[in-house]
Amino acid sequence: MKKLILFLLSGMTIMACKTDLVSRIGEEDMANGGYIRTVTPYPVANSTFSVSKANMGGTRMEFLAEAVTPDHGAWFASYDLSIAFVDATPANGTKNVAARALKSLPASGFTPDATTLYPRATITVTGTEALTATGLTAADVSAGDRFDVTGVMRLTDGRTFTASNTGANITGGAFYSSPFYYRINVAN
Repeated sequence: MKKLILFLLSGMTIMACKTDLVSRIGEEDMANGGYIRTVTPYPVANSTFSVSKANMGGTRMEFLAEAVTPDHGAWFASYDLSIAFVDATPANGTKNVAARALKSLPASGFTPDATTLYPRATITVTGTEALTATGLTAADVSAGDRFDVTGVMRLTDGRTFTASNTGANITGGAFYSSPFYYRINVAN
């Protein structure tokens, strides 16, 4: 009787383990895109930087960026930045400025990193560049105002990636560190 029970249990165990084979999804069949990863400073606290109202030309937003696409950045064409101004201090008037083109950084301006092999570049926006792009003067900004910089990654096949068509793991995750958005606060 014990042998029969053991035999039945063994048979049930073998039958329970039987599965249908599932085909593996090949990487070539998956949708791929790209993102600009912030390498340093890491992590970027809410992607926030500051410029000094007293020294707009000498202060800046600056970070080391890495273009990540399949084949170590081979699909990367450019990273285009736009800038808007949010006037949070009505004492000197309200001079909000909608998003305008700031600069385009071509893939040719990025250099492959020796360790990761992905192309990297230092991205800098000075306070003076922010003023010029928005058409403002130093008198138009006050401590407490801010500039909002947004990025668009362009690929060689014409596709674009922004915060709105990229997943939360990429834009908000500490590992990927790719917000496609940078805030420049105006300080004293």
